[in-house]
Amino acid sequence: MKTTYTIGVDFGTDSVRALVVNNQTGENIGTAVHYYERWKQGLYCNPSISQFRQHPLDYLEGLEGSIIGALQHISEEVKQKIVGISVDTTGSTPVAVDANGTPLSLLPEFSENPNGMFILWKDHTANAEAEEINRLAHSWEIDFTKYVGGIYSSEWFWAKILRTLRVDETVRLNAFSWVEHCDWISAVLTGNTNPLRMKRSRCAAGHKAMWHEEFDGLPSEEFFTTLDPLLKGLRERLFRNTYTSDESMGKIAADWAKKLGLSTNVEIGVGAFDCHMGAVGAEIEPYDFVRVMGTSTCDMLIAPTQEIGHLLIKGICGQVDGSIIPNMLGMEAGQSAYGDYYAWFQRVITEPVRELLGEKAAEELSQKLIPYLSEKASLLPVSENDPVATDWINGRRTPDANHELKAAFMGLNLGTDAIKIFKMIVEATAFGSKAIVNRFIEEGVPIKQVIAIGGVAKKSPFVMQTLSDVLNMPIKVASSDQACALGAAMNASVAAGVHANLFDAQKAMGSGFDAHYEPRPTYVEVYKKLYEKYQKLGKHTENNA
Repeated sequence: MKTTYTIGVDFGTDSVRALVVNNQTGENIGTAVHYYERWKQGLYCNPSISQFRQHPLDYLEGLEGSIIGALQHISEEVKQKIVGISVDTTGSTPVAVDANGTPLSLLPEFSENPNGMFILWKDHTANAEAEEINRLAHSWEIDFTKYVGGIYSSEWFWAKILRTLRVDETVRLNAFSWVEHCDWISAVLTGNTNPLRMKRSRCAAGHKAMWHEEFDGLPSEEFFTTLDPLLKGLRERLFRNTYTSDESMGKIAADWAKKLGLSTNVEIGVGAFDCHMGAVGAEIEPYDFVRVMGTSTCDMLIAPTQEIGHLLIKGICGQVDGSIIPNMLGMEAGQSAYGDYYAWFQRVITEPVRELLGEKAAEELSQKLIPYLSEKASLLPVSENDPVATDWINGRRTPDANHELKAAFMGLNLGTDAIKIFKMIVEATAFGSKAIVNRFIEEGVPIKQVIAIGGVAKKSPFVMQTLSDVLNMPIKVASSDQACALGAAMNASVAAGVHANLFDAQKAMGSGFDAHYEPRPTYVEVYKKLYEKYQKLGKHTENNA
């Protein structure tokens, strides 16, 4: 078999990275990261009201910059052996587009309007709209939320669209359709962004837009117009069919091939969300629980549809045939804040230093703080009398989405210092993870093993050991520090016809595992008691919200 290469492009919350991979050996021969300039400056965002928007220029500049950077030291001969590119992105991150598929914020009159930009996954400005969707769906003849855990989230497609149409008349009058980031950026590479013709991601549509074959695609027009007449006619300007990410979206456009220095024969794969492609990169197998651990967490499982397809799993982010691996039921859960929780506590400490002692001192402290807190917290004893916190600093994604919830701390006293608070936060994120694991098991989905990928998994042994103790399960960490981009490259290899299916691609291109954590029996028993306290605190918080 001749040697070929694919490129996986991973759009994260803060940056985009590209990875060039040998399809026969899995060797990574080039990589680069591009940070979003506008996002870095905090433009178009208002954290106090949970508004998080990203400008499409950040994505376009990042796409070009990361791929060119990854190819910088690669020979022309190898460049001509690149046969496919696939992209993963955050989600649900939709944008309003015109009839050509151009995001409104790329038009002069909308260039500074946040409502014409991509509405980032963690934007929670549509909490009220999500609740309206839930009320109507639960009283409708068909509950259109039944395949997304029974609770629609403000982080998802329809809630964000409805909120935007209500608050911004100019967007409402100019938005022909709406497109997920993973669909749009992949379509850009093909040169065809027509929203009626582009291939839409099964992953995005099934998990976030309530798409299902049982519904003949999206929920009915009558459902949407009953929800709000502002949605009239939008369904027919969206999509009926969806596609798995091992399929080709089309050939690369000539201008992009020239810009990147690639052949015009490169296949562009159908896009998907980062966590789903990350699960592929982590070599997911049936009943594996793959944790994509970054600013938030996404938890992925797959299983043969014939074995559990009859189940309707409550309170998760959806169960979609083929959303991760074709012909397998893909299931998603997760937490709205994980690394973001640690970063929040870091800011609480460093921002006063920035004001009082200057930028240099604050940056030095910022670099050293989390490793220091982790090292010191790992030395603390764990007892059932320890204080506890909840993990809902950015609301709760699963189980049972509720983004109105806030984090709570219980049991602080004058002896509680920064190290002990950090320990509480790490344990809170682990307890939230346990609640997700327990929900799957209670709903009849067994978990064979836990696999972790992402920045937190690679960088923090303390966090990972705590998680293993709380879950009372072994955890193995994927060797690749770019598992999402690697998963995208695997999908590209199938879309380009190099491998017959994703399991074959995993065998050829997988990175293996380089860290293992085993639960410590004495800690396991104590954490069972602390988890009970976490549950009681959570119930009290939720009942009094």
